[in-house]
Amino acid sequence: MNKKQIKLTFNNEHSFNEAGKHVRDGLSSSVLTGRNLWTCCDERSSLERLTLMEDGSFGEHKTFDLNQYIKLPAGTDCEVDVEGLAVEDNKFLWIVGSHSLARKKPKKKHAPEKQIRRLTKIKDDPNRYILARIPLQKDVATSHYELCASCPDTHDPSKTIHAAQLINSEKGNQLMEVFAKDDHFKNFMNIPGKDNGFDIEGLAIHKKQIFIGMRGPVLRGWAMIVEIQIEDVSDGYFHLKPDNQGKLYKKHFLHLEGMGIRDLRVKEEGLLILAGPTMDLDGTIAVYHWNQGLKQQTEAIVHRQELKRLFDVPHGSGETTGQDKAEGMAILDNGHVLIVFDSPTLARKPDDASVLADLYPL
Repeated sequence: MNKKQIKLTFNNEHSFNEAGKHVRDGLSSSVLTGRNLWTCCDERSSLERLTLMEDGSFGEHKTFDLNQYIKLPAGTDCEVDVEGLAVEDNKFLWIVGSHSLARKKPKKKHAPEKQIRRLTKIKDDPNRYILARIPLQKDVATSHYELCASCPDTHDPSKTIHAAQLINSEKGNQLMEVFAKDDHFKNFMNIPGKDNGFDIEGLAIHKKQIFIGMRGPVLRGWAMIVEIQIEDVSDGYFHLKPDNQGKLYKKHFLHLEGMGIRDLRVKEEGLLILAGPTMDLDGTIAVYHWNQGLKQQTEAIVHRQELKRLFDVPHGSGETTGQDKAEGMAILDNGHVLIVFDSPTLARKPDDASVLADLYPL
């Protein structure tokens, strides 16, 4: 595969979280609006905007605090773990959190007994249960897209559009409430994401269709995409909209050869799928095209011969094990897709503020 590399440069004054982790070391999704590339780090409660420069790189980094636009259940006290971004008509930027539990890591500095005990401890961060949309407004002078809590509708300036999110519940939000009763999901809801438990890592929007990619669970090699629609219920909130049969969601099953979904993008009449391991390990990462993805009237089961495997993405191994994990995918134009990585290797860091993403032809 004839790929190129594109440099993404961040502003170090706004790029470190409280633990000292640089935003470039945890990129989890990416999407394009005009000349602006939006991306996020899974250990922050912000979104990052870069701008296409004349030399083809991305820079002019600006960070946006999500607390300014939506109501995070735990405020800034814990990360949002944003794992999916999507754009609706250059009108809304959508975000989705992982909705997953996390198992604590053993730390080598601790005694063996404490390390073993940490593997019994599971974290549940309220901010992970987020599905939200934030209005986008294009600055005529700069051509930049800005986030706003509310602004005139670009398609009908007489109307005002507002940031909104899925209604909360005791289980996190309405998605978690309905999935807790689902035959395929219910036994995985209390299992951490990296243990093949419930874990969201992809989002795509097409008109009124919202597609949510599941990293886990993967069931005997079959990954899942959940399709929903929503309707507003009050200022700042929406809920799941039932279809004409009263169902709140559809599940589509895809045989991705044992991989879970890492990101989703709409491409023509179908969906591009970035797929990779559901568990915390080095393994095959590949991009597929499901050419019937937007046309499903009912739940689908898609066998491997019905999916086009476009290309594989290299990943860390050996001395670089646990690094270069492809997490995000942005369509730059009709013929190219940009892949961003979590835990990039040193070879991807040309200086102290930049990281290299991979550009692949489609």
